[in-house]
Amino acid sequence: MAERLDAAARVFADQGFDQTRIEDLAEATGIPRATLYYYFAGKEDILAWLLRRMLGDMADAVAAAASGAAPARDRLAAVVRAKIDVMARHPATCRALLADLGRAGRIPEISAAIQAAFHHPVRRLLAEGEADGSLRPVGDPETTASAVYGAISTAATHYLVADNHLDSERVTVEVTTFVLAGLGAPVVRARR
Repeated sequence: MAERLDAAARVFADQGFDQTRIEDLAEATGIPRATLYYYFAGKEDILAWLLRRMLGDMADAVAAAASGAAPARDRLAAVVRAKIDVMARHPATCRALLADLGRAGRIPEISAAIQAAFHHPVRRLLAEGEADGSLRPVGDPETTASAVYGAISTAATHYLVADNHLDSERVTVEVTTFVLAGLGAPVVRARR
């Protein structure tokens, strides 16, 4: 059933939450309306489930990318790639999230899941990067983690909205370059 619910994300993305009816979701997924109501209280629960599933994937991918013994700068680059790859695997859910960002923000567990899946590991990497010298010190790690999240999300979502295709490699290279140029430790040049 989970794979069939991907079609629900496309309906939310194309029609918007308010214009989507449970009948539209049943038709798109091939799941009878009664079955949808058996598992979900309504369309908001379906949207929340789709977002939780994507955020679960992001949490796993970011955790794997953020772990290890490499310098924090390299692991932060891996986190950028991981988040973009997850977005590429869930394009309709990302578009649905963008279309109804205000509604998603009112689902309390979604905000907490974003914090746990992305912000906490990135804040940890910022501290580790400062300690290992691979990233410059930042004044406010939470705002910096939010800015990194926003840079990734905005760049990737642009392509999902503009042409419904996300070239993960291209976006990863550009966003990683942008993020690391701002967070990279200053280059110390030898004096002559």
